[in-house]
Amino acid sequence: MTGSPYNLHVRYATPQIMRQLMLALLPAIGAHVWLFGPGILVGLLLCSLFAVGFETLVLLMRGQPLGFYLRDNTALVTAWLLALSMPTLAPWWLYLLGAFFAIVVAKHLYGGLGQNLFNPAMVAYAVLIVSFPIQMTQWAAPAQLAAHVPSLAEAFDLVFAGQGALSPDAYTSATPLDHLKTQLRTGTPMPKVMGQPLYGQVGGSGGEVVALMFLLGGAYLLGRRLITWHIPVAFLAAVAVTASLLQWHDPAQHAGALFHLASGGAMLGAFFIATDPVTAASTPKGKLLYAAGAGCLTVIIRAFGNFPDGVAFAILLMNIAAPLIDVYTQPRVFGTGGGKP
Repeated sequence: MTGSPYNLHVRYATPQIMRQLMLALLPAIGAHVWLFGPGILVGLLLCSLFAVGFETLVLLMRGQPLGFYLRDNTALVTAWLLALSMPTLAPWWLYLLGAFFAIVVAKHLYGGLGQNLFNPAMVAYAVLIVSFPIQMTQWAAPAQLAAHVPSLAEAFDLVFAGQGALSPDAYTSATPLDHLKTQLRTGTPMPKVMGQPLYGQVGGSGGEVVALMFLLGGAYLLGRRLITWHIPVAFLAAVAVTASLLQWHDPAQHAGALFHLASGGAMLGAFFIATDPVTAASTPKGKLLYAAGAGCLTVIIRAFGNFPDGVAFAILLMNIAAPLIDVYTQPRVFGTGGGKP
């Protein structure tokens, strides 16, 4: 699919499920606008237009019916997840490249709807963060810390024309994860990092309030039975346990569980990305193993890797393992001796 969580055994059709998923994302989008300004709306619009445009182009090239595939809203879901994973006020061409890699490369080159091995939104994010690390780490500053919060018109100008008269320092800031990694690399111990003004403040796509809204949206998906509890619970539990063990081992170099759960894309990944049924494990035990591995890898990449947030890379790595996990966690068929193939 397109990086969207939906259960094939529920009573909803794909377009309805996609609409429910986008509805579940609205609280986080609203919180983002409130806390960081309306820049996220520009990203959502551009990603949506580019994703639908590429979807249309590839469907025409493949001779597929446009109406049937465009109405399923899967391209829009991919666009929204990508936009929520990227910094707001990024250059327009960054959204264009992201949509291209998500829709054309990660989705249609694997065969299209339901055939992709990797989560398309996370493939696009990984390509962008590796290729353009500077642009992908210029997050909008929280309104309470920003010298100037760009209006919607100013956001369009920044995305299409560059910074103009505004200095990036006026409207961008490091996220808590960025700040933590930078300070620790300079030798600042954890207690002093905690005293810095950005530590614990809302930052990036995973600020505390935005993360809470992703949690609320995830609860909505669980309540509508569009996802099961296995992946989000196992993912968040693995993040908490791994972070706690690292902090216990070296409290001067590692943040605690609450910081990792409320920062970066942990909540977005747990409920909206890792739960994609096409790229995730499908058996009950397999979902637990798959999600636990992704949660553990998220903290390990954050703590020891070169990138501040590890959610995308962790989920992509576990996407590779998902088919094998399913093979070895198939429930025993009633009336047989069971066993592995």
